[in-house]
Amino acid sequence: MSYPILMFGAGLGTRMGELTATRPKPLVNLAGMPLIDHAIALTDGQNVGPKVVNVHAFADQMRAHLANRDIAISDETGMLLETGGGLRKAMPLLDGSPVVTLNTDAVWHGANPIATLLDAWDPKMEALLLTIPKANAVGHRGQGDFKIDPDGRISRSPDQIYTGLQMIRTDDLMNIAEDHFSMNVLWDRIAARGGLYGVSYAGQWCDVGQPQSIPLAQDMIGFQHV
Repeated sequence: MSYPILMFGAGLGTRMGELTATRPKPLVNLAGMPLIDHAIALTDGQNVGPKVVNVHAFADQMRAHLANRDIAISDETGMLLETGGGLRKAMPLLDGSPVVTLNTDAVWHGANPIATLLDAWDPKMEALLLTIPKANAVGHRGQGDFKIDPDGRISRSPDQIYTGLQMIRTDDLMNIAEDHFSMNVLWDRIAARGGLYGVSYAGQWCDVGQPQSIPLAQDMIGFQHV
């Protein structure tokens, strides 16, 4: 079975400073290739598709970069919709539920995280979030987000960090009144029904949200500087 996947590429990337003054964050270079290509590479050989990327800032650059690939574009140039609203707008292109969503501003070291997520998915779940222990999160300065309970459900806690990768059922999206909203709104509704689960990633992960994270991420994945 193949699951549709949305790769989030519409963020403004303001924390990247000058690196995003003339290009979108997904086209910032890391280890010889744009961040978006690192994300797309994770989908290779996995049971995911159709593949969709949403765009906002410098959308023409994103379209040009993704041209001639089997990837659909969800256009948010008119309004940035955040993660929840962006997923809802992309639904006609995704063609199904549950959906995998992936942030494109992170890199990984270890087993393919999408494979880890798909292996842990159970039809009883409404959402399954991939988390990581703080000790395995390279260069992450923030607090944690969730803890995984013994039954696999997750609750808000600074124990583990959300990696930006999940599988989620989209039925309830249409019941949210706002046009632009965070995925947290949907997670809270799912958690209230007991359907929010988590699985912990055993490798390393780096959130590339600021320039200082680029050398840390490159060192993590063993990129040899020339």
